[in-house]
Amino acid sequence: MATGSSSTSTSTGASGISTYKGQDRALRADRLGTAGLLLSVLAASAPLMVVAGVMPTTFGVMGIVGQPLLFVILGIVLMLFSVGYAEMSRHVHNAGAFYAYIARGLGPTAGAGASLVALVAYSAMQVGIYGILGFEVSGLFATHLDIELAWWIPALATAAIVGALGFLKIDLNAKVLGVLLIIECALVVIFDIAAVAEPAKEGLSLHAFNPDTLTGAGLGTALCFCIAAFVGFEQSPVYAEETSRPHVVVSRVMFLAVGFVALFFALSSWALTVATGPAQVVDASREAGPGLLFALTESRVGGAFTDVLHVLFVTGMFAALLSFHNVVARYAFAMGREGLLPAAFGRTSRTSGAPATGSLLQSVVSVVVVLAFALNDDKPVGDPTAPVLQLFTWMGNVGALGVIVLMAAASFAVIAFFVRRGTARAQAGRLVASALAGLALVTIAVYTVRDFEVLVGAGPGSVLSWVLPGIVGAAVVGGLVYGAVLKSVKPEVHARIGLGNEAFRLEKAAESESRAADL
Repeated sequence: MATGSSSTSTSTGASGISTYKGQDRALRADRLGTAGLLLSVLAASAPLMVVAGVMPTTFGVMGIVGQPLLFVILGIVLMLFSVGYAEMSRHVHNAGAFYAYIARGLGPTAGAGASLVALVAYSAMQVGIYGILGFEVSGLFATHLDIELAWWIPALATAAIVGALGFLKIDLNAKVLGVLLIIECALVVIFDIAAVAEPAKEGLSLHAFNPDTLTGAGLGTALCFCIAAFVGFEQSPVYAEETSRPHVVVSRVMFLAVGFVALFFALSSWALTVATGPAQVVDASREAGPGLLFALTESRVGGAFTDVLHVLFVTGMFAALLSFHNVVARYAFAMGREGLLPAAFGRTSRTSGAPATGSLLQSVVSVVVVLAFALNDDKPVGDPTAPVLQLFTWMGNVGALGVIVLMAAASFAVIAFFVRRGTARAQAGRLVASALAGLALVTIAVYTVRDFEVLVGAGPGSVLSWVLPGIVGAAVVGGLVYGAVLKSVKPEVHARIGLGNEAFRLEKAAESESRAADL
């Protein structure tokens, strides 16, 4: 698929087509460079939300002191995954990313299954964040304005803003995400420096990097929580059609994102152990929960900084919401373009080149889910049960499981893709890396399903322990059945799965041959 940027022609010749030549089945090319794409995908990892929310939970609930080492280990696993995934991105440029890769490696039916999983997983992760954002905004109103505000009001207002931004040009979105992300990371770095400058009585202990700290029953669950913190880097190929040089930029951004996240989170989680002391970090996290970071900053950097941190906690979640929204919209666009969703989803806005219908779909899904949880919330204003313990926790873990499954499948799809092309020998090193990553990700997926009741805070034997992961399972089965039906009923649609704009090029070529034959 070519990626030219002229706006006057619909074709670049026999070698391929442009991603935007006045035809509305492609995204506009040359919108993003390395910096814009990197900021867009890193925003999904929501650094401040991870440091304030995920890290204290992993320390306190799972009792794993070695969280910094866990981020390093997972960084290595995901670097191995990225070796094959990045090479695949050089050969396949498709906004469908995961499902396109899986279709090209494991077949169109598997791709159909992956497309539905991707849509469900990223939608769930995005919608879940509305819960915790609404709760935090409600808390800010109560603290600073003495106004009681139900969590779902700011959640719905944010959904409207995110939906509006989703209709705009992706480069404008990248600028919004970039500003929010840079400020967010800067504040976390200030905390890290303050923690190191004023450690607890154990001093600058490196005990959290000791392998002995990774023992215990909570290890599997901690793996699930920590790998969810990396989610975002794998979104790079989703924007391939909108980058200036997809064969270079996409793979570069993936490695930069994984390296940054692993280093940033390893150092920040270590800073938490330094600030509390490795021996006390578990108890301190259990007692303070998500408030741990804010308590530590208030004692070291001051109340004004902590107030700003609370606000940036919200804007960081907003950045993650916008990032996930853009990804879901592009998956819906890719599916519409290939016939997996109605054709309307495969059209872009003539003014911005954005996947407007896919953006609208995600906005509607967000509003419906938020309203469903709001209507079932019978707790007083300020109670975190519905927005945080249910909406955020349930949907976030469903989404994380779905992404882990997609990454595992993509690892094996990479191997199949290059074996089918007859280049397995030349790509041997990358295929070994993909196999190792695939096995590790399957292991993490098994742990995730096994420990799901712990992940969502349900009691032993709770129906949530199988209903919630069952959503991902249903998406897998439903997508595979859908793919099989398409193969039987609409073989031409089935054959296009994963081809993206290449299918458009083939259609144009077929039309030209047909006209020539008629003449």
